[in-house]
Amino acid sequence: MINTFTSYNLINRDLSRSLERVQSQPMVQRETEYYQENIGRVTSIEEFVNDDRLFRYAMKAHGLDDMAYAKAFMVKVLEEGISDPDSFANKLTDKRYVEFARTYNFAAGGADTTNYNPAQKGTVDKYLTRAIKNGTAPNDPALIGSINNYLAKIPDIKSVDDLMGDQDMLTFALMAHGFEVDEVIDLKFLRSVLEGGIDDPESPANQTEDKRYRALAEAFNFARYGEDATTYNIANNLAVERYVRQTLEEDAGRENEGVRLALYFQRKAPEFRSYYELLADKAIAQVVRTALGFPAALAQADIDKQVEMIRERIDIADFRDPEKLEDFLKRFTTMWELENPTSSQQTSIAALFSQPAEFGISTDMLFTIAQLKR
Repeated sequence: MINTFTSYNLINRDLSRSLERVQSQPMVQRETEYYQENIGRVTSIEEFVNDDRLFRYAMKAHGLDDMAYAKAFMVKVLEEGISDPDSFANKLTDKRYVEFARTYNFAAGGADTTNYNPAQKGTVDKYLTRAIKNGTAPNDPALIGSINNYLAKIPDIKSVDDLMGDQDMLTFALMAHGFEVDEVIDLKFLRSVLEGGIDDPESPANQTEDKRYRALAEAFNFARYGEDATTYNIANNLAVERYVRQTLEEDAGRENEGVRLALYFQRKAPEFRSYYELLADKAIAQVVRTALGFPAALAQADIDKQVEMIRERIDIADFRDPEKLEDFLKRFTTMWELENPTSSQQTSIAALFSQPAEFGISTDMLFTIAQLKR
């Protein structure tokens, strides 16, 4: 059998192709087609959870398929949403529920949740609300004309350059997010905000005290979605991407649990901002303990002591650096292989005589360890 490090590398070195192979599986295709055909018709939480096939797809996409039976629990997660820091989802230690409530944010989006796009409906709603608040009648011809013009042109805005190159579209977007018509705006800074996005805590949008910029970067998230930013539907596109990735990880896990853990860590680790948050995820914590050579029993130790030990050995910010993340996963897959060898030892007399005896660490493993030293 292929060792853990090599198996992970075979999947990861061309991840797009690996995901395409999963997406082409007949069962994945059938379930995805059903989801895409029906999710846009859902207008309420009740409709969502009552379509068992649709709901299970969504739950699996968020790694919650083992909780698909707990519909009352999930209804509470969805009803309270994530806007209130004291909402049910926000109080749960497991952040997968927050992610689920963010994808299906009925609490904020209502009946339009499954067809919501921040650059389209989200921006138009903000623009309309602000216009009415400033005394413009909802049926004002000029207002309706501006909105119709915006909705007609926004799908063709594919980049920061496109947005900033169209003065009418940019003005509409800025006004919707609280900027004034005659306000002097530093266009160089505005570009850095739009190009930097919101995923990096150090991005301009996250560093500025003016929260209007972050709202704008979130609505026009070219940094995350590229040319699909103005047409991207979270409940549709994001859920499908997550479902396929989840299936890839599950398929890998059937062959080698270490590979599944490595793929999961690769996907999730860059999101963590604290060591306590890291330890709250059992799978992530297992990867860290294994890579650092800590015994499994450490999980029972005082949480503050665990954080202290881990902080001395790794910088959590390194997981946001792709190269450092891959170096860490090299170490993990190698350590996992040492603890969980994929090739069983042949003990029969026939086996001893049928091939040269091999003692110590296998050639495969020596090659893997050598990779760590580079």
